[in-house]
Amino acid sequence: MRRHAADHVAQASFTVHTRGRGFSEITDEVAQAVAASGVQTGLANVFTAHTSCSLLISENADPTVREDLERWFARAVPDGDPLFRHDAEGPDDMPAHVRSILTGVSLAVPVHAGRLALGTWQGLYLWEHRTDAHQRKVTVTVIGGG
Repeated sequence: MRRHAADHVAQASFTVHTRGRGFSEITDEVAQAVAASGVQTGLANVFTAHTSCSLLISENADPTVREDLERWFARAVPDGDPLFRHDAEGPDDMPAHVRSILTGVSLAVPVHAGRLALGTWQGLYLWEHRTDAHQRKVTVTVIGGG
């Protein structure tokens, strides 16, 4: 195993304009942040500071994978479920929080040779859990060395 010093930290942010519930691929934006960092070997942390959307690594070749995920979550965490008392912003309010907690708001992706070390069919996505459009901030922090 080669050892590399983590002597460099870079950070960039971008905004994702969602159209409501669904997926927005952010692989290119994160890859651009990694390239601009100058880090050759390290780790990219991707984070969104919101409680009703999430980040995930998913299949990027066949969109039916994401459609199936959405249908599964609609069954597992339905809007308007009488179990939930927190509905200040509508029937999708608490379900969006549950979905976010179950899927997470941060990702760690290895950086190798100055690029994201993703698998062949992997892409990075912001998953909007609210039914209305939102603007979501994503922060990419890259730690590593040249």
